[in-house]
Amino acid sequence: MSKMISANTIAEVAGLFGDVARASILTALMGGRALTAGELARLAGVTAQTASGHLAKLLETGLVAVEKQGRHRYYRLASADVAEAMQALMVVAAAAPARHHPVGPRDKALRLARTCYDHMAGRLAVALADTLSDKGFISLAEGAGIVTDEGHRFFCDFGLALAPAKKGSRPLCRTCLDWSERRPHLGGRLGAELLSRCLDLGWVARMPEGRALSVSRKGEAGFSGLFGLPDGWQDEVTQPAGS
Repeated sequence: MSKMISANTIAEVAGLFGDVARASILTALMGGRALTAGELARLAGVTAQTASGHLAKLLETGLVAVEKQGRHRYYRLASADVAEAMQALMVVAAAAPARHHPVGPRDKALRLARTCYDHMAGRLAVALADTLSDKGFISLAEGAGIVTDEGHRFFCDFGLALAPAKKGSRPLCRTCLDWSERRPHLGGRLGAELLSRCLDLGWVARMPEGRALSVSRKGEAGFSGLFGLPDGWQDEVTQPAGS
């Protein structure tokens, strides 16, 4: 049987991303947390019945998965591949002509630090990728990444468990183009482990709602002292005209 994907199948899946309510649901799930249908309905601005209909379509095509806990059903993105597809669409959308109001406080928080499925994004994540590359702990090129021997020692000392990859498993280190910074941040198992460790240490914390992360004073000191993030990494970089 041919493994080629038909144009009809591509169009069917792409159409699911093209609905505003479904796009809002998928964007909400980019935070990495499983959410109920009621929570997703509220975030998407639709009724519970409408959200249930959209979730049924997303489940049918394998874009989301559901977990049952007692009487509750929690929805999440089905895989990292779905998250990467959403991230790619966000990058394309961010480059489109501006049609909305100026960036507000909520958006500024997202640009500083946020979750991108199971890893960090925003200026914090981009600054980390730059610094780790400059120190020779990782080597990045064309979407792929390699952790050097020195990098393995550094991450091990930081408390990350970077076990050798098994056949067919998720890549250890890869890059993800940041939609707000237009530069790469770290994805893969390394990015996921880094976010998990920073949450455990209290360096970052999930905001009550949405994808934004807050950076604690302890985190600011740790990112500066241990990782060597430069002063001013929090400052927004102005994109060149037409970029």
